[in-house]
Amino acid sequence: QVQLVESGGGLVQPGGSLRLSCAASGFTFSSYWMYWVRQAPGKGLEWVSTISTGGGTTYYTNSVKGRFTISRDNAKNTLYLQMNSLKSEDTAVYYCSKDSIGAVRGQGTLVTVSS
Repeated sequence: QVQLVESGGGLVQPGGSLRLSCAASGFTFSSYWMYWVRQAPGKGLEWVSTISTGGGTTYYTNSVKGRFTISRDNAKNTLYLQMNSLKSEDTAVYYCSKDSIGAVRGQGTLVTVSS
């Protein structure tokens, strides 16, 4: 069965950086576009970023453009999200997903941006 396991979250000060990872199994990872979505406290799921099967095409929601970078290593079945210049409004549970609405996603990793 599909398994997506996120890691790398934590508490970071505003302006800091974190790198999230997502280990995928149970499907042919290299054949799927992959996504990061997030859920801030008290809010719904929000699409953050998308990457194509080979990694050559990426998309970002406007609020993270220029600060976040999505990437993947198909040999390791792993998806990444490098987050720089973090802001308090980036505080959320981050999920990797097989779709843009988070219907098939992992358990999430909490990112807290606070001083």
